[in-house]
Amino acid sequence: MKMLKVAGILFVVVCMAWSVNAEETTRTVKIMSITGGADVRLTGQGEWITAEEGMILNQGDVIKTGPDSWVLLNVNGSGETATVEVNSSSQLLMAQLLKDTEKGTEHTLLDLAIGEIMITVEKIHSAKSTFDVKTPTSTIGVRGTKFAVKVDALD
Repeated sequence: MKMLKVAGILFVVVCMAWSVNAEETTRTVKIMSITGGADVRLTGQGEWITAEEGMILNQGDVIKTGPDSWVLLNVNGSGETATVEVNSSSQLLMAQLLKDTEKGTEHTLLDLAIGEIMITVEKIHSAKSTFDVKTPTSTIGVRGTKFAVKVDALD
């Protein structure tokens, strides 16, 4: 009888964990074009690899541009589309690219360590969706606009 209770509790816990994971999925960012040189460090990888047009970036991936270089990224979700121009000598982390299908929300967080980006947000998926840009000193929330963010080297 005790074994049956343990098995039942374990079954319920596994089902709850599975349903939570099924509701929240990750989205992607596509490299649309590259001028000059850029590198990417994929999640869980220690080494930088050469970025290529058409490459898909996932949550946790980082892109950096060289001097006199820039990259155009497309952040695409269901209804939310944004383009991000990563200017020369910049480093940008795809910190959060989540989609919650049950709640109908999408959450984007880009982390700019250094450099400059120009973002055009066309449409936010829903009123509770978020699109944020983090810098070493602040976080900016976006509701649908075009703007630039610049982070200078720390002294």
